[in-house]
Amino acid sequence: MAAPTPAPRSPRRTFLGRLSLPERNYLADALRTETVGGVILLVAAIASLVWANTFGSSYGTISDFHLGPHALGLNLSVEHWAADGLLAIFFFVAGVELKRELVAGELRDRKAAALPVIAALCGMAVPAVVYTLVNVFGGGDTGGWAVPTATDIAFALAVLAVIGTSLPSALRAFLLTLAVVDDLCAILIIAVFFTADINFLALIGAVVGLAVFYLLLHKNVRGWYVYVPLALIIWGLMYNSGVHATIAGVAMGLMLRCTRREGEDHSPGEYIEHLIRPLSAGLAVPLFALFSAGVSLSGDALTQVFARPETLGVVLGLVVGKTVGIFGGTWLAARFTRAELNEDLAWADVLAVASLAGIGFTVSLLIGELAFEGNAGLTNEIKAAVLMGSLISAVIAGAMLKLRVRRYRALYEAEELDEDQDGVPDIYEQENPEYHLRMAALYEKKAAEHRRLAELAGAASSKPDGPA
Repeated sequence: MAAPTPAPRSPRRTFLGRLSLPERNYLADALRTETVGGVILLVAAIASLVWANTFGSSYGTISDFHLGPHALGLNLSVEHWAADGLLAIFFFVAGVELKRELVAGELRDRKAAALPVIAALCGMAVPAVVYTLVNVFGGGDTGGWAVPTATDIAFALAVLAVIGTSLPSALRAFLLTLAVVDDLCAILIIAVFFTADINFLALIGAVVGLAVFYLLLHKNVRGWYVYVPLALIIWGLMYNSGVHATIAGVAMGLMLRCTRREGEDHSPGEYIEHLIRPLSAGLAVPLFALFSAGVSLSGDALTQVFARPETLGVVLGLVVGKTVGIFGGTWLAARFTRAELNEDLAWADVLAVASLAGIGFTVSLLIGELAFEGNAGLTNEIKAAVLMGSLISAVIAGAMLKLRVRRYRALYEAEELDEDQDGVPDIYEQENPEYHLRMAALYEKKAAEHRRLAELAGAASSKPDGPA
């Protein structure tokens, strides 16, 4: 009796493989805006530090200046308007981005999404554990455990722009997916752990407003003059409910439709994100940085970063926790899901991206303010620790990426090469079965044109000379 034939093993899935052409084009457009916004963010952070350490009194006066209607409970300082108001725009874009990733992007396929999601979750859990251990054994305040868990995609891209490293699209997509999952978890952390007293009447009003927002979208009602006032009402109610107002932004972003219907070049979510992203990356986030990153570096502020368990925990969480968490989570997930790394890349590339994800700026500063609210001195030192940890991560990641810069540039140029100038990179056409037939027809057409020109030239040269 013949032995039963073993079932064929399923082919191993490629991790960090080439993106589809539509996903690549979307990613290129989104990251182009984020990179420009990241450079602006970097300038704003530097300006904030210079301003706070040269004209500190004016910085404090403007940051603490209150404006807004008392009757609506919105008489806030400029710093709070930046953190609670402008960052709602940032989280709105994050919500749209997350929705698109879930229905049309890298997170749509559960098997493909498992690896970056696991990596992102490990990249948040390990820094939290590192911070907690440092403070448990050092006798510090464990309330800041969430500070080193966030990744700032705009700042990370700014670092890439500054050091001139053209990462292949697969690595950029991996970094963006990490940041999207990171933002979602940060939103949940803010909503669950940093909500104290709740005004249920205002919260119910915000929920009703969100329901109206969703109903209008479902009925295909159009017009900014409808949605912008409604969004402001929802935001104001959410702020007064005691739940952090940025939750309103992500909730509205998640409601937008991000799938394309027949005849649509862009879904409503993609279109609105395309309009709002420059406002978020170029204005909202830099202004938040301007009024949140103004850390006083006088005295022993920098040395205290490595002396206090709270600040040391933040630095180690960003530099060590993020790198170990993301790289370790990625390696374990790839091993147990039988995913095979793209042959054009190496695990050293994953390690470099994991280190780059240790740049936690915008959301880390926000969580730091929430975690140590009422303790201005410690909040200032936590901000200094976030800046220090992000700087160290950027330097380490930059050094590792520079070691592979020639390889990245070659892969990037291969992805962008378009010799026939048809708007589609050649590498994608070569994977199309019809590509060779089309190219053969093109070569035959060119050869025929050359033969015809040669015949005309020969005919012209064989004509007798005219009369002198």
